[in-house]
Formats: sequence, structure tokens, C-alpha cells
Amino acid sequence: MRWTVDHASRELLPDQIAACVRRGVASGELALGEQLPPATELATALSVDRNTVLTAYRRLRDDGLLEFRRGRGARVASAVTEPAPVAEAARALVAVAREHGLTRSDLLRLIAKLT
Repeated sequence: MRWTVDHASRELLPDQIAACVRRGVASGELALGEQLPPATELATALSVDRNTVLTAYRRLRDDGLLEFRRGRGARVASAVTEPAPVAEAARALVAVAREHGLTRSDLLRLIAKLT
């Protein structure tokens, strides 16, 4: 799996790390039950603070994607790759875009401009 962060990005580092995990689960590179790297090791590899990695891991745990076990680290707990509120908002966005005659490429262009 490819762990990358862009230190110059406006996106917060914990969000970038969480996105790496989500992409890994979505692509199948991270399987259900698979252990993630320890926070200290990943922090060193990404040149970030250990707490930055822990923040990302905690958010993923809160979303139900990871589970923590004392002495065993963080493991993939679910194959769900997006939080339910995000999926709902995306469906609503697509519906509104269709009502206004926007095509898929129009919508993707709009999202790219906003991010």
C-alpha cells in the first residue's frame, strides 16, 4: 500500500493519512482484519508527528473502519469505505445536479474546483 502525505497541501495531515487507509480498503490492498503499521513507525516514514497518525487512526476508528486492540495495534474492522453521511450527501448532490441538467463531467469538474 502506498502511504503518502503532501506537507504543502491545505488538507490536514490526519485527513491525508485517513484517506490513504480508505483508498487501501477500497482498492483491496488492505483486507478485513489486516493490521496497520504502528503509529510511531508510520509517523517516522511520513515525517509527521506520532500524534498526527494517532489522530487519523482514531477518526477511522470512530467511523467504524478500524478497531484498536491493546498490544495488537490498529486493524481494519470494516470494508465500508465512506461514512454514511458522506454517501448520503453525495447521493443528494447527484440528484440536485441532475435536476439542474448537469452531466457527470460537469459535476466532477465542480467538485475538482471546490477541493
